[in-house]
Amino acid sequence: MRAWAPIASSYIAYGTLGWVSDQVELDPAYTGGYFDAMRPVDLLADEVRQRRETGYDVDAVVREANRIDPADSSAVLELVDRLSLAERSPGWQYVEPDELEDIADSLGALPAAEAVPEPELTDKIQAAWLGRIAGCNVGKPVESGDYWTSERIRDYLLLADAYPLRDYVPALDPMPDGFRLVDCWPDTTRGNVHGSARDDDIDYAILALHLLETHGSSLRPEDVGGAWLRLFPIEQVYTAERAAYLNLVNGFTVPEVARRRNPYREWIGAQIRGDVFGYVHAGDPWAAARLSYQDAALSHVGNGIYGEMWAAALVAAAFTASSPREVVERALTVVPPQSRLAEAIRDVLALADAGTTWETALAAIQDRYGHYSWVHTINNAAIVAAALLWSDGDYLTGVGRVVMSGWDTDSNGATVGSVLGVLVGTRNLPEHLIAPLENRTRSALFGFDNSVISDLADRTVRLAVGGLE
Repeated sequence: MRAWAPIASSYIAYGTLGWVSDQVELDPAYTGGYFDAMRPVDLLADEVRQRRETGYDVDAVVREANRIDPADSSAVLELVDRLSLAERSPGWQYVEPDELEDIADSLGALPAAEAVPEPELTDKIQAAWLGRIAGCNVGKPVESGDYWTSERIRDYLLLADAYPLRDYVPALDPMPDGFRLVDCWPDTTRGNVHGSARDDDIDYAILALHLLETHGSSLRPEDVGGAWLRLFPIEQVYTAERAAYLNLVNGFTVPEVARRRNPYREWIGAQIRGDVFGYVHAGDPWAAARLSYQDAALSHVGNGIYGEMWAAALVAAAFTASSPREVVERALTVVPPQSRLAEAIRDVLALADAGTTWETALAAIQDRYGHYSWVHTINNAAIVAAALLWSDGDYLTGVGRVVMSGWDTDSNGATVGSVLGVLVGTRNLPEHLIAPLENRTRSALFGFDNSVISDLADRTVRLAVGGLE
């Protein structure tokens, strides 16, 4: 997940009563679309969007923003801070708690923990790491959701005689007019993969393993923040994580780290950090979700937190589930039922129950949830759930479909690849995706570059078997 490329933005929100079209529009000077917490104009534009998506009336602040100079950073930041005082409009129907105790109280019956035999556990954890890293690399060349829409991806793959996608994305030479791959393409396209490219979706998995080895079950958000400051360059973290990083540097503490000047607090950044919590709690979705909360709460609130808890539960459930459907259903039990994320996952399950084709389901998800940023939690989680449900339990089908869906392609490819890796095991992973990884991955984490994938898996097994202290 890397969300800094400039895009065109829309601030017409989908509210609980339908599309809201009479809101005051921000001046285009605020809509650069870099999603950068170090740019005051981005903070204002994206906070307006976040507030409107969560039912707040911010028209008065938008009117004032349109009267000031967007280059006046102090004035812009003052308005960003004023948005935190906005009042929610009547009719908001969701209940989306931030505290772990309140989240737990909102849930019904939790899935029971199930044991996984050690030989099977060892193989599945190895497959999970390989599946995650391969799936991430499949999605990287088309990771720019407002440019690489599902339609553009399909058109490109048809030109390349690679539709449906069941391999790394091919790089055409010459590149046809109207298409441009993301700048990582020389290392992530078919025939060019020699070891895994660096990606934050991989960095956070490596970091989670390190955090669990260091802190075990006593992990707290403050531990996560300290590791970020020691091990991550700020320009290698994005959206919510960059906003939280800045707050940490400026001396703010939890929970303010997640909330102050962080319009990305419900975006996908936490969801990409959850898998390893599921690996070490194989067969126990609630234990995985509960521990992943400590990671998510540093930088996220609401559906941003639920996204990581859900991802951790997805992976944990996969170790004992008999089908992708069972995985999705069990993971849903850790998500507050009156949240927008739970609503979205239920919508996808209903589409599957209705016998909808993959193409029709994708169109329905895009229509219902396409108003969110292409790096938001809710729309991407819906696509992940759909790719799993329509995967037929096949790794290539699931990863190919989630990448062809657009939005955050590398993050979603990683999550689907992780879950299906667990389900199918190492013997059923596609050799043409796995062999080019050469058992190693780059990383921006200080001291962790060129990590050996099998070593990451072995360390994870030790935690999963031995338990967390």
